Amino acid sequence: MLIIFTRYPRAGQAKTRLIPALGPEGAARLQIAMTEHSLRQARGLETPIAIYYANGEARELRDWLGEDLCYQAQADGDLGAKMLGAFWDNAGTGAVIIGTDCPGIDTQLLTQTFEALSTYDLVLGPALDGGYYLIGLRRVVPELFDQIAWSTDQVLNQTLAIAQSLNLRIHLLPELPDIDRPEDLPYLPQHLL
Repeated sequence: MLIIFTRYPRAGQAKTRLIPALGPEGAARLQIAMTEHSLRQARGLETPIAIYYANGEARELRDWLGEDLCYQAQADGDLGAKMLGAFWDNAGTGAVIIGTDCPGIDTQLLTQTFEALSTYDLVLGPALDGGYYLIGLRRVVPELFDQIAWSTDQVLNQTLAIAQSLNLRIHLLPELPDIDRPEDLPYLPQHLL
């Protein structure tokens, strides 16, 4: 299962850290472009896709992204609680979670991720900001989501330290930039502006 975390692109409530650079409408348009880009890449796989959303209703997401996907509201809590909830929903199968912040995720990278999950317990896509843009698990490992300083440059290192303490087999993908803040905009491909 490929799980895509996204937000409904309501102006003023999407890509909020980019509003100072893009304005509320520009940030919402970027949310649309990046979500649709991520979904195009995901549709190149032969795996089910689930959209885990915030800031909207399933009907709004279906009208926007299509009827052929599974839609689920994100769990309450911090990012760790949201991801753990999504992994629990899909327990028993290898699952991968991506957001829509990393324009470098493509079908080839996703294919490599699912291939790696046949051998490794944990697949991570390191982000330049010290977090990660992708996490794949063969089985649910709740400890990976506890005691993490979310939205800091320590997320990847803390996650790796926990994984190593649990003797998980880890595969790292190439490091890529996320587009979260105005200083990240130079990494944004022109076709997504």
